[in-house]
Order: sequence, then C-alpha cells, then structure tokens
Amino acid sequence: MDVTLHLAQDPDADALLGRSPLAALTGMLLDQQVPMEWAFRGPRTIADRLAAADLDAHDIAVQDPDAFAALLAEKPAVHRYPGSMAGRVQQLCQYLVEHYDGNAELVWKGVDDGAELLRRLQELPGFGRQKAQIFLALLGKQLGVRPRGWRAAAGAYGEPDSFRSVADITGPDSLARVRAHKQEMKAAAKAEKAEKAKKAEKAATTGKSGTAAKSTGSARSAKSTGSAKSAKSGG
Repeated sequence: MDVTLHLAQDPDADALLGRSPLAALTGMLLDQQVPMEWAFRGPRTIADRLAAADLDAHDIAVQDPDAFAALLAEKPAVHRYPGSMAGRVQQLCQYLVEHYDGNAELVWKGVDDGAELLRRLQELPGFGRQKAQIFLALLGKQLGVRPRGWRAAAGAYGEPDSFRSVADITGPDSLARVRAHKQEMKAAAKAEKAEKAKKAEKAATTGKSGTAAKSTGSARSAKSTGSAKSAKSGG
C-alpha cells in the first residue's frame, strides 16, 4: 500500500496514511467528534511520540494504558477525548494482534467479496456499520482495494463522487464539500429531533387536557347522581 492521500491536509501525516494500513485504520477509528483533519493527523502524532516511523500493533497493544493515554493527551492532544480514544486504539491493536498477527492489511488482503470485507471491518473494535462502510469506500475509491460488490456493500458511501465522507476527500475543495454535507446532515438531524420533541410535547399536553376533561365530567356526573338521590330521599 503506497498511495497519496489528502485526509489530514498535512504532507507528513498523509504520507503515513498512504503507506500504512494500521495508520489508515487508526485514523478512521479516531474520526468521530472531532474535525476530520484532526482525526487523520492522529496516527502521525502517535508515531512521532513513540519515536517510530510507523505504528506497530504489537507495540501499541502492550503499552501501559495510563502511559499511552497520557501520550495521546499531550498538547496538542490527538483527540478531544484522548483517554477513551487511547483505550480504543489499544483495543484495535490487540484485536489485530490476536486475529491478524498484527498486520492490519490482512483485514482486506485477499478478500474477494465486498460483503465479507464489510463483515470483517465491522468486527474491528470501534467500527460500527457506518464507520465500516466509510472505510470500505475509502479502500475502494482511493486505496485500490475493490473486491466484488464493494460499492454495494459500502452503501451510499460507495457511490461515485458522493462527497459524503473521507472516502471522497482528495484535496481542499472536496474536503469543503464533504464538510458541507456533514453539516447539512447534522442540521437535518437536529431539526428532526426538535420536531419529534415538539410532537411529543403536544401529545403530552393533549393527553393531560383529555384526562382533566374526563375527571371534570366524572365529578359532575357524581354530583348530579348525589343530588338526584338527595331529592328522592327528601320526597
């Protein structure tokens, strides 16, 4: 694997991502709750702080958890949540050591079916379906890994020029388009959440009104029945 990527928008960081399968996987793992460039600069920063040219799954897997968390937390921090993400990076490396002898490339090397590759990616610690599909799209679109049916397995992220994820970032312009798409999705999700909350509040208010009306009606009925009994008794 030796390709030119522009995910971190930093030459040294992107060079590592383009030649190191583990760096690419780690960058994808870190890509949550922080800007994309920040996440994909992470592998280069980790390697530098370990005084290494590349990330080594065997080495990271056995690092002291507290020391490794402190390494990611050094300024500038590798992530907004360096402690929790340090644990996830170690879990990923431990899984790779156990299942792929520490060689991240073996996750996809020789796999000839897109659905099978998606399944393998989803089994990685920290990789849900969406993250696995995005990374599968990145493999197919920019890293030359294109097993049969990879676009279908990657879902919407596999569509050509969809500009939905890092899989479509090839420079500043495409980065801006992907970021704009993400902002639109966030705005739509926020609006949908607000609308659901509004409907729930309205339903609750309507329910209270109905209950109050029912209680008032019952009270009136009881009062009427009581009056009728008193009149009959007096007669």
